[in-house]
Amino acid sequence: MTNIDRRSAILMTAAGAAILSSDTASAQGDTDPVRNKAILTRAYQRWHETKGGSVNEWMEIIDDNITFGSLAEGKAMAPFTARVQGKQQLKGYFAGLVGGWTMLHFTPANFIAEGDWVVMVGSTAWSNNATGKIFETSKVDVWRLRAGRAVEFYEYYDTAGLAKAASPS
Repeated sequence: MTNIDRRSAILMTAAGAAILSSDTASAQGDTDPVRNKAILTRAYQRWHETKGGSVNEWMEIIDDNITFGSLAEGKAMAPFTARVQGKQQLKGYFAGLVGGWTMLHFTPANFIAEGDWVVMVGSTAWSNNATGKIFETSKVDVWRLRAGRAVEFYEYYDTAGLAKAASPS
C-alpha cells in the first residue's frame, strides 16, 4: 500500500466512524460542535507550541472515564499505545509518549465537527529518544466530547513508520 493509499484509508476510516456515530450524538444531547471544536483547537495549538509539554492542559479537558485508543494498540514498539480506560490510565500513555519521544511538530490542518464528535486531520513528527530516528506521519484523531470533556478518543497514523523509528536496527 502506498503512503497516499494508506492516508486515504486512514481518513476514510476516521471520517466514517464520525459520520456513523453522528446519529447517536444527536440523541445524547449537549452537542455543541462549535464549542467542542474550539476546545480541541486550543489544546492542539498548545500541544504544538509546547512541543508536547502541555499534558496537564490535555488532562483538564479529559473526562475521568475516557475511553482512549491508538492504532498501534500497545505493540512492543510502543507499549504506551495500549487501549486505556480512564484518566488515571491515560497518564501512562502521555508518560510513554513524551518520555520516549521528542516532538518536532504537531500540525493540525482541519477540524471537522458534528454533534459531539470532532475529527482532527493533520500531521506530526517525533524523534525517538532511544534510536534518534524520526517518525513523521499523517494523523487523524477522532474525539467525542460531552459537556466540554473528552469521553472517547482514537488516533490513526502510520504504524509501520512508528515501528521503524522505534527499532534499534
